[in-house]
Amino acid sequence: MTLSADARDTFSDTPGRPRQAAGPAQRRPPVDDRPVEFWPTSSIRAALDTDDLTVWQRIVVAIKRDPYGRTARQVEEVLETAPPYGVSKALQEVLVRTRAHLEANECAEVARHVRLLLERSGLGEQEFASRIGLPTATFAAYLDGSQCPSASLMIRMRRLSDRFAKIHDARTRR
Repeated sequence: MTLSADARDTFSDTPGRPRQAAGPAQRRPPVDDRPVEFWPTSSIRAALDTDDLTVWQRIVVAIKRDPYGRTARQVEEVLETAPPYGVSKALQEVLVRTRAHLEANECAEVARHVRLLLERSGLGEQEFASRIGLPTATFAAYLDGSQCPSASLMIRMRRLSDRFAKIHDARTRR
């Protein structure tokens, strides 16, 4: 038996529940009125199945606000089973780009902190790099933010800066 398009629209994937025919003029209401950060994963999944751009934009805003937060993790979970096209591909790109942007900002912030430690120590770049056991080029990459040092290296830099700042303070007090 072949069904016409109108007849198919009245059947649902869930037995006992007819599917609503959604014409171009009819849009589904937003999946959830609460902020996206409070949505369950099922609401995220339902939102990706809609054709409502405003709902997708709300999800994107939540991802940009917290790229590793609850909403981003839920979107990742939903995307694992979503077909790789349309909004799923776009949201994957939003996740990748937003996280890359966050990482670049964090590296820039670390670079500012390394620069402060260097200035506080009173040492030159080569001397500072040598005393923490790094090649000058690697230290320069930390200063310009193209690379981020490990946590243990940050501690080593702080200790060196503290030690030379104390020496400098003691000399200026005399």
